[in-house]
Amino acid sequence: MKIIYENTIKDRGACAEEFLENNMFVLFGDSAPDEIKDFCFWVDVAPINGTISVGQTVKIGGQSYKITAVGSEAPTTLAGLGHCTFNFSGQSEVDLLGTIYVENKPLPELKAGTVLQIIEE
Repeated sequence: MKIIYENTIKDRGACAEEFLENNMFVLFGDSAPDEIKDFCFWVDVAPINGTISVGQTVKIGGQSYKITAVGSEAPTTLAGLGHCTFNFSGQSEVDLLGTIYVENKPLPELKAGTVLQIIEE
């Protein structure tokens, strides 16, 4: 098992849970623009150790989700800004370039201290 990415949610904006109703959530580092900061879960910027790809596993607070698609910009913005959208639709086609799509399962509980990992097994 290789950990490609690991981070911990520090806090959340006042409206961050609104996206959960649409089966997605947004991460952003400290440089989040004021106009979207309230809609994000906040993390530190952390490196990516390898390539994020379909078939890997996203673990969030102990729950596992298979990656079904990766937008071409998602690894760049995740590594550089801590910014990425995670979409739980299970779709295999990319609609938004900054999004990582995972299997369609119930979303995890997201709160300060929740650990998020991307793992290659």
